Amino acid sequence: MLNFKIDQLKSSFFDSAKVVSALDKATRKALSKFGAFVRTSARSSIRRRKGISKPGNPPNSHQGDLKKILFAYDAQRQSVVVGPLRFSGKRGFATKALEHGGTMVVERKRKSRVIQKTVQVAARPFMAPAFQKNLPQLPELWRNQLNRS
Repeated sequence: MLNFKIDQLKSSFFDSAKVVSALDKATRKALSKFGAFVRTSARSSIRRRKGISKPGNPPNSHQGDLKKILFAYDAQRQSVVVGPLRFSGKRGFATKALEHGGTMVVERKRKSRVIQKTVQVAARPFMAPAFQKNLPQLPELWRNQLNRS
């Protein structure tokens, strides 16, 4: 007959707080690497040159602002957010219109006045293709993370 006390039984199992802490650290590390890979892919797909890119291709960046892409790990949700900085003012939704297509207001300065025109923008995705390109790497980023901690 086996005789176990509860204290002996508890000590024979793993320390759940330590495992949860290690898992949180591994998740943060893996998702942060994934965010960095997506950011790098998205940045490299955007070319800095004059002119307009063809619909369906990544956009061109005329001033370099579009390449300002950041990522951040959200510990509460255990997720990573990757995306371009939001432009200020009326240009704020330009990145959304470029990624998905849509309308946006374009301002042109003519002599002493500003002319606003609403234009239809064809989709020029750059974030979704970068995400899809790096998605197959995600399981490998998690592999053996708990063994390394």
